[in-house]
Amino acid sequence: MDGIDIIIFTDLDGSLLDHETYSFEAAYPALQEVERRGIPLVLCTSKTRAEVERYRRALNNHHPFIVENGGATFVPIGYFPFAYPYQHEVASYHVIEYGMPYPRLVEMLRAVRAESEAKIGGFSDLSVEQVAALTGLPAEEAGLAKVREYDEPFFVKGPPGELDRVKTLFRKRGFRCTRGGRFHHLTGPNDKGKAVSDLIGLFERAHGQVRSVGIGDSQNDLPMLWAVDVPILVQRIDGRHDPAVRAPNLIHAQGIGPQGWRTAVLDLLIRQD
Repeated sequence: MDGIDIIIFTDLDGSLLDHETYSFEAAYPALQEVERRGIPLVLCTSKTRAEVERYRRALNNHHPFIVENGGATFVPIGYFPFAYPYQHEVASYHVIEYGMPYPRLVEMLRAVRAESEAKIGGFSDLSVEQVAALTGLPAEEAGLAKVREYDEPFFVKGPPGELDRVKTLFRKRGFRCTRGGRFHHLTGPNDKGKAVSDLIGLFERAHGQVRSVGIGDSQNDLPMLWAVDVPILVQRIDGRHDPAVRAPNLIHAQGIGPQGWRTAVLDLLIRQD
């Protein structure tokens, strides 16, 4: 990790990964260049730890990662050469927790559903087969998506305004709701921004001032994009940039998902030279 002066934080679904196929093949030339230059690539996603570990193996990625919309940061033990605060150890990671335990989120979703009588469905209500059908994931990967710790994806069926009514009830109880690529997400007080900011601080403690880059496509990426020096928004599956995502000096990358990711990263590195 010598000589690090830039870090890239990236969302997965709809950003580094294709919205339909979950492939990062279109971004591969940029990923190769990032690895060649020794740039830390930090995955920052709504996905679970079990899911992220699979992609880290596929990407040959050994850097810290942020899961479930900032619910926790997992730092490989020994990655930083100094002590720092963390809550506990899991497997080979120090875990810096920000989120609320998953059972508490499920309890709140069910309480609001009972009170509002709204048609609210959460991942906790779904079988692996139902998650696979909704997401297009193979059954094995859908199973990994259900191993949740800090974030409950949910959806609301009903007339216009029903979703807003449900989200208001969650927020009155101190919970957050954000919109991702496919689902809305119920979380505690966490978001991607706090986790990203703290991790930037650890990198700067280790290496001095660094330039931070964030790449996303959806509203739940907004806190991350506000936390970095270079925020980048890729196009969504419909070819448009999410109009709800606004940040100072936001770069609107041309290209859907991993195509936009590749273009934005290669352009950025060329300007870096």
